[in-house]
Amino acid sequence: MTLLETSTDDQLAVVEAALDELLSAFDPKKVDDRTFRGARFDHGLAWVNFPKGHGGLGLRPNLNRLIEERCRKAGAKAQDPATFFIALAGPTIVTHGSEEVKTRFLRPMYTGEEKWCQLFSEPGSGSDFAGLGTKAVRDGDEWVMNGQKVWNTLAHLADWGMLVARTDPEQPKHKGMTYFALDMHAPGVEVRPLRQITGEAEFNEVYMTDARVPDAYRIGDVGEGWRVALTTLMNERTAIGGGGGNNPKRKGPIDEAIKIWRELPSDQQSAAQLDRLMQLYCNSEVLRMTNARASQLARAGNPGPEGSIAKLMLAEFNKKVTEFSVELMGAEGMIGYDFTFRRPEQVSVDGAEGGVRHSFLRARANSIEGGTSEIMRNILGEQVLGLPGEPRADKDQPWSKVPRN
Repeated sequence: MTLLETSTDDQLAVVEAALDELLSAFDPKKVDDRTFRGARFDHGLAWVNFPKGHGGLGLRPNLNRLIEERCRKAGAKAQDPATFFIALAGPTIVTHGSEEVKTRFLRPMYTGEEKWCQLFSEPGSGSDFAGLGTKAVRDGDEWVMNGQKVWNTLAHLADWGMLVARTDPEQPKHKGMTYFALDMHAPGVEVRPLRQITGEAEFNEVYMTDARVPDAYRIGDVGEGWRVALTTLMNERTAIGGGGGNNPKRKGPIDEAIKIWRELPSDQQSAAQLDRLMQLYCNSEVLRMTNARASQLARAGNPGPEGSIAKLMLAEFNKKVTEFSVELMGAEGMIGYDFTFRRPEQVSVDGAEGGVRHSFLRARANSIEGGTSEIMRNILGEQVLGLPGEPRADKDQPWSKVPRN
């Protein structure tokens, strides 16, 4: 019997014992955060569902929340928001990477020593990810990369990028791609800022001109880039959708809306506004409980298409609740925000510095990043509800023969 097949109580006891050992040897109040996270990885408490030796214990992933709560209670710091992409790259590497790749990347990724970004979308193939055209040509033990990626969050801070490139243009578009780890500091890699509506350049475009990647840093088999990328995308959607959290004491953007409502003078409050606020609160609770249910049902492996449910709900909910909050503020909602060009040091999704005005502007990105809301509806219709798929005339054609803009 494997650890995964043991009872929940038995797995809980294993985790509690590992936590006792970790916290007795490494007090998070006395050691620096990177040292503590390294020790947590070595004790199998980084991603508890990962295999032993790679940051896990081979247990159910829903135990990760318990581990995080106890570490935080003991004084450990929260994860650096600039390392958000460990939630995407980590599961992808442990699922598809070679032992060499796992050993090379997982630990420094988890400690924050090396930061990651995602290099998927391109100017001519955003929602049609499988239509990407960045070329990877084999040259001995290396691959030579040429192409452009766009909307790359925090690429200006990243040490490594999750890169998918076209390795065989004569295969159908879903079959001719391969997944790599790209050194963002390598010759031929250029990162350019993209100024957003918030004034920030959190997003970037990345140009690769004869940039070289060792074949040893390939993740998955040649031509299996689509399958590997799906692991990244499913985890991304779950990570974004989980932004609503399942902690009843913190409900995310609805908290700000309630705060603004309570601070309004009574003569500026209306029954219609209160009704909208209550509807949004109910939606927030549904999202929170959906995430809680998903967490409880999680057993092992990577999330499936169901993760698109929470991602779609969160994207649409964030737009509605931040729009309502700005409406409550009236004319004040149009002033007091700094649009100065700046390159943030972390993912700026929570409006920590700009408050609800920033959140209102940034929420538009929620319905694009990780797959547009239109794509999410397609996935839910086809893969969750079992509805007929949209016609795809180019599905079996060689990529080189498919018309492009």
